[in-house]
Amino acid sequence: MRAARILKAGQPPAFGEVADVEGIRVTAAPITPLDLLCASGTSYFGVPALPYTPGVQGVGMMDAVPVWFATSAGMKPGDGSMASSVSVAKDDIVELPEGVDAVTLAALGLSAVAALMALTWRGELIEGEQVIVLGGGGVVGQAALQLARLHGARRVVAAVRSPAARVRAESAGADAVVELTTQDVGELTSRFAATLDGPADLVLDPLFGAPAAAAARVLKPGGRLVNLGSSAAETCPIDSSTLRSRSLRLLGYTNTELTIAQRADAITRIAGLCLEGKLSVTYEQVPLEQVGAAWARQAEGAADGRIVLTP
Repeated sequence: MRAARILKAGQPPAFGEVADVEGIRVTAAPITPLDLLCASGTSYFGVPALPYTPGVQGVGMMDAVPVWFATSAGMKPGDGSMASSVSVAKDDIVELPEGVDAVTLAALGLSAVAALMALTWRGELIEGEQVIVLGGGGVVGQAALQLARLHGARRVVAAVRSPAARVRAESAGADAVVELTTQDVGELTSRFAATLDGPADLVLDPLFGAPAAAAARVLKPGGRLVNLGSSAAETCPIDSSTLRSRSLRLLGYTNTELTIAQRADAITRIAGLCLEGKLSVTYEQVPLEQVGAAWARQAEGAADGRIVLTP
């Protein structure tokens, strides 16, 4: 069968032929930040057992039934979704509704799970609240903007770091967009305040750094900031007086904290919204045989959204 293979840590996968595997016939496999991290050999999982087929999630067909699935490729020995077929543990398979678009759902995948659960389960979003989504042009951010609105947010403000990200955030339904063109926390605070209708209730933060510190300053007393990433910086200059004076709640989130049942329920909800045409993100569809170049573009941030491989 056809497959992408990581032969050396830190290098893009090569395309080739490997022995056939019985299991799920893969129809769509996204290249995600976790795939890139695991294959780099620098993650907290350590250097992966080589060679291996990457792909921590995907969409496919099992006995003529559409399914979403997860793998531990790059985290534990074994192969992932970037192949014609893959063997997956039963608990990591979620049956999908007929008619859901495989590529769109693959692009959403665990990024949309993170957006949904960080907003609702961890962030406790309440109808009528005002939400700031940092990194609003990314996959998590685009999903979060739409999901916040679907769960009753009255105003949703995005923060972005590039003109292309601004376009994606606006397409995802942001009421206003803040440009993160400075590291000056005071200036960013003023930009956020100018776009809000009073203090914000909830911040979804995959960036950390100066953007998170500024967003925290415009939260209401008792407001919540849920951090689920650090693509801007590993540290954040939030001052103690901001935290104490408003009794803010800073919350961490990771998909690995979810139970199997929680993850399956989230994927089912996302698939339903996808099928109804209410949830999507920007993506590129690329044939599996072009995995090397596609992987490099995704790693460099040169892709137009999430790249989804189609075997």
